[in-house]
Amino acid sequence: MNSHVLVYSYSRCTTCRKALKWLEDNNIDYKLVDIVQSPPSKDILKDAIKQLGDRKKLFNTNGISYRNLGAEVVRAMTDSQALEALASDGKLIKRPLLINKNGTILAGFKIDSWTDSLIR
Repeated sequence: MNSHVLVYSYSRCTTCRKALKWLEDNNIDYKLVDIVQSPPSKDILKDAIKQLGDRKKLFNTNGISYRNLGAEVVRAMTDSQALEALASDGKLIKRPLLINKNGTILAGFKIDSWTDSLIR
């Protein structure tokens, strides 16, 4: 296997299952973390927001937790409040969340981005 990455995933998420299959098909070694049981730390999330350029890209806007909070509430949050919410509820985070061995963070499964980050 050619790479070691950290993947925050949710077992009931079909996108996560597709992403894990893609990693296996491409012989990429990964460590799996249950995003609900062990959400990423605030430091990781802060780094993710910095890399993604917008905290909105880190929120799972299709999820029940997000809908329960409401888009208006999320938009009104300070960065600190958003980090607190994300760190306390893994279902709020767009998944899978991948951290490459070089520190690159990817939110969601987009084959092109994953290929660029992990294979090319």
